[in-house]
Amino acid sequence: MPKIPEQQRLFAMTEYERPLWEEGLIVAGMDEVGRGPLAGPVVTCCIIMPPEPLIEGVNDSKKLSEKKRETLYDRILETAVACGIGMADEKTIDDINILNATKQAFALAYKDMSAECDTVLVDAVKDLDIPCRQQPIIHGDALSYSIACASIIAKVTRDRLMVKLDEEYPGYGFKKHKGYGTAEHIAAIRTMGPCPIHRRSFIKNFVEK
Repeated sequence: MPKIPEQQRLFAMTEYERPLWEEGLIVAGMDEVGRGPLAGPVVTCCIIMPPEPLIEGVNDSKKLSEKKRETLYDRILETAVACGIGMADEKTIDDINILNATKQAFALAYKDMSAECDTVLVDAVKDLDIPCRQQPIIHGDALSYSIACASIIAKVTRDRLMVKLDEEYPGYGFKKHKGYGTAEHIAAIRTMGPCPIHRRSFIKNFVEK
């Protein structure tokens, strides 16, 4: 199958944004990273990208290499109209569950953006406590340019944080697996016990009662 030209691929990724831009509306994209790991926070991003230029290479962060994400991170922030980050830590996740913690982090990212918008395109999650129109999109990080930009910023932000936490809590391999439940990580929990950034509600099957 022939490869789609990059500008054509990017144009297709603005399918949700274009009708709104054409109405003169301000559009933000929102995404989260870190709902699945056993340790560390869930991180969200809310970002307003201009209709032009479309940044070559932007895609769902899961489809990009770490090196590519790092390069795009800087270009996205240089181009963005506004950007906000939200986080919910492991204690919040344990207290109110991962979905509610993610929604809380989304609201914090919107507030941190410090800019008004008319519509937020968000990856799958709905009924957020933010004061504007919301449009949830299933697999939005692969279908929406704005959401994809948010996914890259959130992913790089969280990965950098986990590298720092690896220095603070050595032995678990956070720098390598970023808190996800790899065999190496689970073995470390069983050998060393949990550390302060582990989500107790996520690791209860791996630790002694």
